[in-house]
Amino acid sequence: MALFASDKKLLDSLAECLEYVAQYLKAPVSVVLWDGSFVALGDVSTSKLTITLSEQGVIASLLKRPTLENLMRQYALGHILIEGADLIDFFHTVRSSIKKKDLKKLDKFYILKRIWPFLLVKSTKTNLKKGYEKDETGFDGKARDNKDFIQFHYDVSNDFYKLFLDPEMLYSCAYFKDWSETLEQAQLNKLEMICRKLRLKKGDRLLDIGCGWGALVCYAAKNYGVTAHGVTLSQAQYDYAMAKVKELGLQDTVTLEIRDYITLDGEYDKISSIGMFEHIGLDKFPEYFKKVKSLLRPNGVFLNHGIARRAKANKKRSRNITPEKRLILKYIFPGSELAPIGTTVESLEAYGFEIHDVEGWREHYALTCQHWCKRLSANKEKAVNAVGIETYRLWVAYLAGVSFGFFAGSILLYQVVATKRSKEKGSANLPCTRADLYR
Repeated sequence: MALFASDKKLLDSLAECLEYVAQYLKAPVSVVLWDGSFVALGDVSTSKLTITLSEQGVIASLLKRPTLENLMRQYALGHILIEGADLIDFFHTVRSSIKKKDLKKLDKFYILKRIWPFLLVKSTKTNLKKGYEKDETGFDGKARDNKDFIQFHYDVSNDFYKLFLDPEMLYSCAYFKDWSETLEQAQLNKLEMICRKLRLKKGDRLLDIGCGWGALVCYAAKNYGVTAHGVTLSQAQYDYAMAKVKELGLQDTVTLEIRDYITLDGEYDKISSIGMFEHIGLDKFPEYFKKVKSLLRPNGVFLNHGIARRAKANKKRSRNITPEKRLILKYIFPGSELAPIGTTVESLEAYGFEIHDVEGWREHYALTCQHWCKRLSANKEKAVNAVGIETYRLWVAYLAGVSFGFFAGSILLYQVVATKRSKEKGSANLPCTRADLYR
């Protein structure tokens, strides 16, 4: 092959390579090349699954930088199209058809001999639009702007979130009593379980930090007779939640503010923080837990619900940011940072709390994100009209990736129930068993 291969020679070489791989891959997928030709990677007689490559530069880019982050960029820009199923079903189908023992039989030298000419081809550009313009890590505590982070993530548009969330607009892990339950039922289960874990009763003063679109404060006020106050930094969420409170006639028992929790005062019997903890940042943990403690009455109950990562033996590497993580920080979730559950529990104890319950909901969140991804995919046309094709693809890939991450156990979800330690030593005034949670 000449040093600078023609497009036809590149196409022929790639097709030959794919045909060879197909003998071992046996996946029901067709690869559509940039000239319209295609190569089947297995039996496609009953399959509509396709991977379309827009140009030779896509292969060049992936060879030079074979990372998940690069793959996500190529997909978001449409240089790689995956069609015939949503991303969840696509990857489940492909994964279930591939056997590792067959892949080990592949002759890597044979493959390399046919694809190396692509290293001489100019890579396809992968510059994305609409990224967070400031420091997306939030590691600089002094420059950290939580309101800016929150509004970038949540003010995409209420119409966009409606396309994949349940009717209550709950954007946090659902709770499935049975894996076959609908997302709608599982989210109602979650609201009920939170209220039970908080041991809410009529007359309680409840604070919901990061109240989202108002589902929990409205549910607690309506079903448990509490006086609920919610705070958010998102204008879009606040507007939606205020309309909901008015619609349900809960103006006398539910109040809302656009306000940073750190500026709050007063005293509450119960405090919840659901899906907001990821926005805090490790350096702000002392400030966060001290503030919650100052707002909670003695023996008051605090429920902290947040995503976690696995602990690492080498703590120096715990804040390393992979290219994939930086992509999510830049275009989806700026300022987010995960901590191991041990760090959360240790911090709670260090700042005046007694731990009563730690429950892992990892598989619940995997299924929740799967539902979200499939719903958003089913509403592709409306989503593209609302936010554009690039943002739509980024979010679909993000939700699919997070779902797979939870299923694999690389990311985790925990609910922690704690009480504020009282100066008067003795009972925490909680039931002696957990039976009341499952009545």
